[in-house]
Amino acid sequence: MKTTFVENKYKISKRFKDVMTEKLDRLDKYFGETASARVVCSKQGKTEKLEVTITNKGLLYRSEVSSENNYDNIDLALPKLEKQIVRNREKLTDKKRSTKNLGFEFLDEMPELKLPDIYRKKTFDLEPIMLEEAKDAIERLGHTFYVFLNAESGRVNVLYRRNDGKFGLIEVNY
Repeated sequence: MKTTFVENKYKISKRFKDVMTEKLDRLDKYFGETASARVVCSKQGKTEKLEVTITNKGLLYRSEVSSENNYDNIDLALPKLEKQIVRNREKLTDKKRSTKNLGFEFLDEMPELKLPDIYRKKTFDLEPIMLEEAKDAIERLGHTFYVFLNAESGRVNVLYRRNDGKFGLIEVNY
């Protein structure tokens, strides 16, 4: 697995790179050599944040964790990644090539693979509105996201509230 490291207000030591690369290489059994990993280390105050993104054949697996020590973050992030990989692999593989026979690297047991059912469906017409109006609507409704037709671009947009309280915007091309 090809691994790249990115520093963001955090100096990554050679030892950390070696430990992270060694542990990520243990996930090669799911991908082979075709996967690539991007490791971003950052520091905000006393909190160290680790973001690991693995891409393979158009699929993306991502984990983001934070604590006081990035070495501890490794042990938090990798089980999350393996759980995502196993869930996806179980959906895609037949019973002959089941992940159950591989043995896990960071998980103790097989994760629950049943996806929740859709229990509610809404249909609504999109009226063109400005971004500021969408911000007002998300605040007024108390939702974490809002789908709207952007009057400026004519595209469907999704406005969402991030964990840090700021807004994110997804523009949909169709």
